[in-house]
Amino acid sequence: MKRLFAVLATTLFAGAALAFHCPADMKKIDAALAKSPKLSEAQMNDVKKYRAEGETLHKSGKHQESVDTLAKAMKILDIK
Repeated sequence: MKRLFAVLATTLFAGAALAFHCPADMKKIDAALAKSPKLSEAQMNDVKKYRAEGETLHKSGKHQESVDTLAKAMKILDIK
């Protein structure tokens, strides 16, 4: 019983940790966009698309997919 509780608690906290990672990434992207980065029109469209998709995925509880999608936008923006 203790082992089951430990597994459930770990899973719950791991999910929460991912959930909190998405908004932090979105804020980084928004901050970078506010500085008017020098990107091509295609790159800017991709960043905006990935940012929107990442937020939608986050809101639907698909946090790992959200983090992965937001990472694409961050790569274009060269956010570490």
